[in-house]
Amino acid sequence: MSENKTLVEVKNLKQYFPITTGFMKTTMLKAVDDVSFSIKKGETLGLVGESGCGKTTVGRTLLHLYKPTAGEVIFDGKPVCRETMKEYRRRAQMVFQDPYSSLNPRLTVGDIVAEPIDVHKLCKGRKERDERVRELLSTVGISSEQATRYAHEFSGGQRQRIGIARALASNPEFIVCDEPVSALDVSIQAQVVNMLEDLQNKLGLSYLFIAHDLSVVKHISNRIAVMYLGHIVEMADANELHRHPVHPYTISLLSAVPIPDPNRARESQRIVLEGDVPSPMRMPSGCSFRTRCSRATAKCAECRPELREVAPGHVAACHNL
Repeated sequence: MSENKTLVEVKNLKQYFPITTGFMKTTMLKAVDDVSFSIKKGETLGLVGESGCGKTTVGRTLLHLYKPTAGEVIFDGKPVCRETMKEYRRRAQMVFQDPYSSLNPRLTVGDIVAEPIDVHKLCKGRKERDERVRELLSTVGISSEQATRYAHEFSGGQRQRIGIARALASNPEFIVCDEPVSALDVSIQAQVVNMLEDLQNKLGLSYLFIAHDLSVVKHISNRIAVMYLGHIVEMADANELHRHPVHPYTISLLSAVPIPDPNRARESQRIVLEGDVPSPMRMPSGCSFRTRCSRATAKCAECRPELREVAPGHVAACHNL
């Protein structure tokens, strides 16, 4: 399998939601506005940004859990459309953020994991199905004897492992991980992230890893994209982004990451952004970040900056670079 081959390509993706603002009046909330990126086979793209920036909406729209307002998703060279949707749904899966609400409380763990197998008719009989469920549970560190238990009998970390087993059941090539460790204890987070890495190496999976913890994203990602109010403002190799951030929003985000070395932590300077995040229903003109940016000029209010290359493989959207 060629690691240089592009598996997922997103072109000018938009997701707008109509919001009622008064009697017979609606305003479009631009959750995702003109987002483009690609993910190669076997690669992890990290997607970071503060709450409400549109990260989760990107993941859900990418998998067509929301119908895109505009834009195109190309999977393995084929546009995702009605004709290719069934195959796409088998080959692309999602691990949800909340392990407590994403598992059906009325089904046993075995039936939860087997659901994609049943939907896509991947096993010929009950025996083969049960063997596959036991294999999947074992892969994520859950005893096969626990297949007859219900989700509420497991801890948060175990439930997220069950969610990962369910995502693996259809033999996918691409998985959207929507903040898969944010609801877990710190001690469990490392176990789940390491397991996702092991599964990627073993099965050749590609991930879109959505999170707001930059240290976790750096650990698991090959490249990182930074989002702000529905736009990608910077994208680069994970190490390059941490060493040489250029967009003022990225620089501010990285300044908030705790440093384990006390001497370096004392020398580092935290950059606190002024003002509040604008409403996606009342976006400022031009650059959406200009109302909180210390570098903002008159040009920033006139037009939105486009992503441009500032170094090989490193793009950013800022007029003042």
